[in-house]
Amino acid sequence: MFGFVGVLVIIVILLLFSAVKILPEYQRGVILTLGRYTGTRGPGLVLLLPVVQQMIRVDLRITVMDVPPQDVISRDNVSVRVNAVVYFRVVEPDKSVLQVENFLQATSQLAQTRLRSVLGQHELDEILSQRDSINQTLQAILDESTDPWGIKVANVEIKDVDLNETMVRAIARQAEAERERRAKVIHAEGEMQAAEKLRDAAAMLSQQPQALQLRYLQTMADMSHNGKSSTIVFPLPLDLIRPLMEAFPVMRPKDDDKPVTW
Repeated sequence: MFGFVGVLVIIVILLLFSAVKILPEYQRGVILTLGRYTGTRGPGLVLLLPVVQQMIRVDLRITVMDVPPQDVISRDNVSVRVNAVVYFRVVEPDKSVLQVENFLQATSQLAQTRLRSVLGQHELDEILSQRDSINQTLQAILDESTDPWGIKVANVEIKDVDLNETMVRAIARQAEAERERRAKVIHAEGEMQAAEKLRDAAAMLSQQPQALQLRYLQTMADMSHNGKSSTIVFPLPLDLIRPLMEAFPVMRPKDDDKPVTW
């Protein structure tokens, strides 16, 4: 008799323990009564009817999920291997339990397929240089697709883009060619600016003959300080000897003669 009562007491205690649940702040409990959804409870103390009710715990914290590396063919037919990371959390615990069997696995598979689909619409240069816009596109697509499951995708980040050795060398050659092109453009722009400055200087000197004569004299003085014996053919401007020509009429060219080159 006492043995039967002791067993009964143990069973009652076990049922009471199974009926009392404590949920932390970051968890919610989806309650199923005889298999039917009857509400979401938590956090704190939750009392269940033994055998009749069942509770499924759902974590509301942000989950960080690594997307395995995916082989992607870009729009310009370049094969790359890309992996990513997805940040999401459950916002409706009932849908995450009732609408999908395993929301973690479903989200992972969806992220893999969407990653291949979105990156396949971009060229390699865009994948390498426009990651922010691609991340936003992936986040919007995944968030819309997981909304019926009660999941909010907060962010998607592309981690690594791996290229084969051939593509790495080709990109290096392209970058070198681009640097050479920029150097040539900068050099040409410098030459053009220098030519413009020389043109302005020539126009200014043409308006002031005395300045041109001073420039010639300065050039001759610089060459004389060089210290090296050499023969220099220096163009002599006509303005320098014009006073001499006017002083000696014999040196003036006649009207019917050809112009004299000095």
